[in-house]
Amino acid sequence: MAERPFFKMHGLGNDFLVLDARAAPVSLSAGQVRGLANRHTGIGFDQLILIEPSTVADVRLRFWNSDGGEVAACGNGSRAAAALLGGQQRMETAGGLLASDAVAGGAAVDMGAPRFGWADLPLAYPMDTSSLPLAWEDLAHPVAVSVGNPHVVFFVADAAAVALETIGPQIEHDPVFPERVNVGIAQLVSRGHLILRVWERGAGATLACGTGAVAAVAAAQRRGLVDATVRVTLPGGDLLVERRDDGHLLLSGPAVVAFTGLVDLERYA
Repeated sequence: MAERPFFKMHGLGNDFLVLDARAAPVSLSAGQVRGLANRHTGIGFDQLILIEPSTVADVRLRFWNSDGGEVAACGNGSRAAAALLGGQQRMETAGGLLASDAVAGGAAVDMGAPRFGWADLPLAYPMDTSSLPLAWEDLAHPVAVSVGNPHVVFFVADAAAVALETIGPQIEHDPVFPERVNVGIAQLVSRGHLILRVWERGAGATLACGTGAVAAVAAAQRRGLVDATVRVTLPGGDLLVERRDDGHLLLSGPAVVAFTGLVDLERYA
């Protein structure tokens, strides 16, 4: 039995299985990821993170959602990897190069500048991403934004009142989003504070979502609702998003190791 060490981490309850493949490569199938993600018969996680060697940065990060699908970006997952690696890192992802800085109990990651072009998400056809002319039941006219992965953000009076588990899958799988989409439900508290719930593409409702927090702040800033620095309160706790002078958004907050162990990956093949 070929066992590999793993790290189980979380950022505000958004949990990850982290595998370090810099010394020994790891090949994963969608079925393996789903098996490992099972919270009863596997290890359980929202996302799996693979740390690999990089020719353009300190490390390369790859991300899989619990449904077995590989995705380009994961904000909290990037922070978890940064906290694990320590110090300052340049991290290659499919969503772009990220710079990170580990601090006690967590990490900050430069998530780059948000993109609002309809083809950046992508959408099925051109439309105004500052207010999509679309509605799902009582949710209407979201902001669409890419922060390495696609998001739509709805601004509502009471985020807790939205039946996210019902409406989230409908929006995620709407044909207008050819690569599916993450769904954010944001409530404006003040110019420096948002309440947010996120339905994550391929993972469902999670306790926290780093790219969701960045997307919500980017959307709110585009509409002129918030200032440069915003505290985002998610079900698992608070993240901080800051817009720099160059337009990049910095995501910071806690990320810790919950436990470590050994896993036989072939058992889940």
